[in-house]
Amino acid sequence: MKKLQFKVKINAPVIKVYDVMLGISNKSNYEQWTALFNPTSTYEGSWDKSSKMLFIGTDEKGEKGGMVSEIVENIPNNFISIKHIGILVAGKEITEGPEVEKWANGFENYTFEENNGTTTVTVDLDSTEDFLDYMNDTYPKALDKLKEICEQ
Repeated sequence: MKKLQFKVKINAPVIKVYDVMLGISNKSNYEQWTALFNPTSTYEGSWDKSSKMLFIGTDEKGEKGGMVSEIVENIPNNFISIKHIGILVAGKEITEGPEVEKWANGFENYTFEENNGTTTVTVDLDSTEDFLDYMNDTYPKALDKLKEICEQ
């Protein structure tokens, strides 16, 4: 696993950025910025600490797939840590085997810091070698979309 980091400064208070990023009061906000990863991107589960979360989308065959994850920590408006524990393939959760081992125990951490009404979101994530180019290309675009939504 390789560690990647992305940052974005958003001209909005942290309480709004956190809410929009996670889709707390309006799930479609989450779906809009994560659509850059998959146009059907959504989640099923809870953002509460220790909860299971499925980050999902539909593939070209119309099958549900994505990541099976656990919310390791959630300090509202400050920090959220997500651990990937498996994958979802055709609607089935898989938590062991060679495909899972590549991603298992990979983290995605979000840190939110507000200064004078501007929020900096720092994303630290683990990526497999074969997804590095994709993440380096797509994540900044997704964060730009998040910024756009928050600043409307």
